[in-house]
Amino acid sequence: MASVVEYKGLRAGYHCGYCDSKEGKASCGMWAHSMTVQDYQDLIDRGWRRSGKYVYKPVMNQTCCPQYTIRCRPLQFQPSKSHKKVLKKMLKFLAKGEIPKGSCNDEPMDSTVDDAVTGDFALINKLDIQCDLKTLSDDLKESLESEGKNSKKEEPHELLQSQDFVGEKLDSGEPSHSVKVHTVPKPGKGADLSKPPCRKAKEIRKERKRLKLMQQNPAGEHEGFQAQGQPPSLFPAKAKSNQPKSLEDLIFESLPEDASHKLEVRVVRSSPPSSQFKATLLESYQVYKRYQMVIHKNSPDTPTESQFTRFLCTSPLEAETPPNGPDCGYGSFHQQYWLDGKIIAVGVIDILPNCVSSVYLYYDPDYSFLSLGVYSALREIAFTRQLHEKTSQLSYYYMGFYIHSCPKMRYKGQYRPSDLLCPETYVWVPIEQCLPSLENSKYCRFNQDPEAVDEDRSTEPDRVQVFHKRAIMPYGVYKKHQKDPSEEAAVLQYASLVGQKCSERMLLFRN
Repeated sequence: MASVVEYKGLRAGYHCGYCDSKEGKASCGMWAHSMTVQDYQDLIDRGWRRSGKYVYKPVMNQTCCPQYTIRCRPLQFQPSKSHKKVLKKMLKFLAKGEIPKGSCNDEPMDSTVDDAVTGDFALINKLDIQCDLKTLSDDLKESLESEGKNSKKEEPHELLQSQDFVGEKLDSGEPSHSVKVHTVPKPGKGADLSKPPCRKAKEIRKERKRLKLMQQNPAGEHEGFQAQGQPPSLFPAKAKSNQPKSLEDLIFESLPEDASHKLEVRVVRSSPPSSQFKATLLESYQVYKRYQMVIHKNSPDTPTESQFTRFLCTSPLEAETPPNGPDCGYGSFHQQYWLDGKIIAVGVIDILPNCVSSVYLYYDPDYSFLSLGVYSALREIAFTRQLHEKTSQLSYYYMGFYIHSCPKMRYKGQYRPSDLLCPETYVWVPIEQCLPSLENSKYCRFNQDPEAVDEDRSTEPDRVQVFHKRAIMPYGVYKKHQKDPSEEAAVLQYASLVGQKCSERMLLFRN
């Protein structure tokens, strides 16, 4: 199945939800009628991102708030102190029903709907109508449908994992969630990622005492040395027992038999919709509607169920289940968090050849105290690690965009180690190397090699594959029949943005 896209060109001078500029945002977009997971993997590695079937790429040197693609390296990931607090808070709630006192601030909301079209439902709905498959040729539509019927396979079993299934592998059922995080952000400059994390004075005093004792006893005869007047347990004798717990240990810590609550995480395919997805669609929509009303102050009549479906359920990605891929296959999924038999949160994710890509998260506002944005992100990182066990090349967790010029959106940089995508050469650079440059300029080329170029730049535009009047042809043939100069400009712009590989594989629909 080939990807079929309809390029919509540049959209500039519209409202930015990050800096509130009235006309500072600029991006290029295309409508994806269908898309293979490999094509989408290659596109997000060039700075593209999807919202529903709309795929867009910020114009980095023009837009008011440059959005840099960020990925975490889960295989080397270690949860921070704040991450551990969120996981322990969830465990205490499940085990004893404990609800933390005081306000609980989650990470700020990063809405891909806002990213793509600044919340303009009307625009996406309009594009959906304009770009419906009916506008494609009958031949292509029939071939798409017939291929879908011929390739229909038995629906994979639903992935499910209970909180108390401690030793169970993620393949048997745990997705992870979107770094999109929620609740109304508070003003402030955000964390300074160039500095080490803050430490409590008590911890610093302990560290000083430990170093002093080590200096007094340089031979190290007592590795498990004890400070006078303090219990031996403060300084364990065996280094091995002092190793930090893994992310999985913290997430799947065993609960008592009489635990107050039960949490299950289910992964259901959203496109094409599985039977489990269809059965829970209405409940999932009601959670989203409450989320929008309470968190984003939407009116009760928006969004409608059809708008919800367009944004968060419909996907251009073709479902693929190769034998060497993950058990659940590739494509688009909803990760549902079930607490005591009801959905309290849903993470929208794409599983691609090299990564789990976070799309969106929405949750029941009654459970904001559980910091579900952070919790679900950690679950998704763990999910990626477990998918990697069977599919070795699947080893990254894509968190969407990092926006350094917007302080409240810097939180994604706290999931370390992570990399940012160079907007000119499309190579990955560790975030620590990028931060000094971002402090000086909103737009930066991260690749320090001045001779480096985009290795997949469009060098042969005549090889772009075009679908026109029931025929597939290279652009070199198509352009001989075109006299409109704007048509050539649009195709060349498209080719430069998607790169040579994708331009030769994907079908560019021209009406």
